[in-house]
Amino acid sequence: MSSALQAGTLAETSYEASLVLLSYAIAVLGSFVALTAAQHMRRPGGGLNWLNVLSAGAALGGIGVWAMHFTGMLALRLGMGSAYAMAETLVSLVAAVAATSGALAFVALRPDSGARLLGAGTVLGLGVAFMHYLGMFGMRFPGFIQWSAPLVALSVVIAVAAACAALWLAFRTRKLALRGLAALVMGVAVCAMHYTGMAAADFICTAPDALRQATPTGFAVVSAMDLPLLTALVAVGMAALIGYDQLIQRYLVPQAVRT
Repeated sequence: MSSALQAGTLAETSYEASLVLLSYAIAVLGSFVALTAAQHMRRPGGGLNWLNVLSAGAALGGIGVWAMHFTGMLALRLGMGSAYAMAETLVSLVAAVAATSGALAFVALRPDSGARLLGAGTVLGLGVAFMHYLGMFGMRFPGFIQWSAPLVALSVVIAVAAACAALWLAFRTRKLALRGLAALVMGVAVCAMHYTGMAAADFICTAPDALRQATPTGFAVVSAMDLPLLTALVAVGMAALIGYDQLIQRYLVPQAVRT
């Protein structure tokens, strides 16, 4: 078959199992750190500790969702050269952290309110879905995506359900073992949303055979080969910030109070 006839064909996709497992591990890690930080979001005298709110939001939204998403994208084998636009990639990171932090803060003020939890969970779920599809929109490859509307809708429903579960668990898992179990469950929920969203996408290649493997280029476009470094830098940076915050609160602040 000639290259001209092959243009516009459905790409055969597959996933690298080790990276799929790594994406789940990242989702679990981010969820666990977020659940831990959430225990200190409310001040004893009332009000919120905004540094802990941001720490929990960065852990769940930035590591558990965003870093998991792009690790999952790395697991995808398209059979085509691919890259990512930095504008959409970084905006998706900000959206994930902002939506998660805002939802956690809203529920933390009255964690026993079912209406608050449902409302915040819906907003957070939509924010996570927005992050996912914005990240997908930022993909650059020689072709286009055809979407399955039912699977897109299902992924949004899963995102909202996962978000509600995350907010409910955030203030009810004070014991270490419960936080660990909850993080495992949340990791499954986050991955379920991501891979359902990926199943909704059919990648159509419009390039001839000779150009399929060419890496897309352009202003502020990063090759998929360089994406692991970007994802790792962001995830490690946020993890360091959160760890520093928790270290200060656990050791330095109590010592200052005593003296």
